Amino acid sequence: MTTEHGHDTRPRFPSGLVLSGHGLVLREWTDDDLPVMAGLFDDPDVAYWTPLATPFDLAAARAYLERARRSLAADQRLHLAITTDGGEAKGEVLLSRDLRDGSAAALGYAVGAAHRGRRLAVRAVRVLADYALTTAGLARVYLEIERENESSVRVARAAGFRLTDTPPATTEEKGRTLELLTWSSP
Repeated sequence: MTTEHGHDTRPRFPSGLVLSGHGLVLREWTDDDLPVMAGLFDDPDVAYWTPLATPFDLAAARAYLERARRSLAADQRLHLAITTDGGEAKGEVLLSRDLRDGSAAALGYAVGAAHRGRRLAVRAVRVLADYALTTAGLARVYLEIERENESSVRVARAAGFRLTDTPPATTEEKGRTLELLTWSSP
């Protein structure tokens, strides 16, 4: 949203944000989370389907947290730990502003292997999408998923997202060519 003078009027992503709903508490990562983060993201599935560093050790976790803090300060991306009670993280959900369309944002998520099968990603996507479309003032949120990523496709469907007819976005990542399909918010 902009005024007639070109000033951005959308709410900024706030520091210290805590969201709750669907049996979850989403909160910012802290320095105390670094060992847990390394344990969650140093996983073959996370390595394959996400842009996260591999291996994802304590140094990678520290660098990732620093990038997350910089992107929040720049109002570009919001990274939240997925918890059931505000304590130990079980994964992450994030919201990235679309640089081409200021009224839209992409959602992303990853859940640690030990915590999969509990619908954490589905519930986290619902909570963050609701925040994005109401409080954050965004008009649209979407997911970009590889066709072969069956787990993420199931999450998208279960969270109420619909596959669009937008042509796949092609990108290069970790030596792989990705074709990302767009799923639109409910």
